[in-house]
Amino acid sequence: MFVIGMVLFLGTILIAVVGPLVYPVQMHQVAGSYAAPGTVGVWVDPGTGASSEITLLLGTDNMGRDYVSLLIMGLRSSLYVGLLAGTIATALGTLLGVYGGFKGGWIDDALNSITNLFIVIPSFVVLILISASISTGRSLTLIGLIIGLTTWTWSARAVRAQSSALKSRDHISLARMNGDRTLVILIKHILPYLLSYVFMVFILQIASGILSEAAISMIGLGPLDTQSLGVILNDAKNNGALGDGVWWAFFPASIFITLIVFALYLVNTSMEGVFNPRLRR
Repeated sequence: MFVIGMVLFLGTILIAVVGPLVYPVQMHQVAGSYAAPGTVGVWVDPGTGASSEITLLLGTDNMGRDYVSLLIMGLRSSLYVGLLAGTIATALGTLLGVYGGFKGGWIDDALNSITNLFIVIPSFVVLILISASISTGRSLTLIGLIIGLTTWTWSARAVRAQSSALKSRDHISLARMNGDRTLVILIKHILPYLLSYVFMVFILQIASGILSEAAISMIGLGPLDTQSLGVILNDAKNNGALGDGVWWAFFPASIFITLIVFALYLVNTSMEGVFNPRLRR
């Protein structure tokens, strides 16, 4: 499962990174509204202004833009926001969880209370409220930042439990007796044991970030400065593509979102089977 998941995930990254280099990405009108797949459109080179005919493999959207170009740009944006949100949520959750679990006492109680407070607040509702309050300048980076800052709680809970279990081990007691400071113990003796676990958390946070961005974009509160897979679905919904049977307006973007999340869950599940002793056969 790990190999299948990684191949699928790296494949989507390859399309997002290499796609613009091998495909003439055109974000302007190249044919008529909702032109069917296989239609011939006119592509204008943004550098020279020269025009040429291209076959539109997935047709166009309601504005006559090539769907393959939209999907490549949308895939780049969705992966970017997923990686950004996953990094922020994992880093923040790991920092609070490791420190609180190791220190224990009132520090752990205080950090755990803050975590519990954020857990009971529906993060998606907070995400909607914050996004709705930002009517201008709602960039992709800002969306990723908001998602990361509202989804770190379960990372903190999961890492805290692991850190708390590790602090009673003999080598940690020996490090304390040697006079090592807390920061040194955390970096040298706690975090190395948690790296595989933190990586699994990171994988799930990326998937969560991509799904959250798609969901927030679907209701019209996504980024205003670029395309994403969620924005493509929102445009399809707003322009009646679903009811009119224009499958290419929403089906490929939905497949990409499903594929990425499925691949990440495969990677996470396979790693959990390796690193969790209770799941080993």
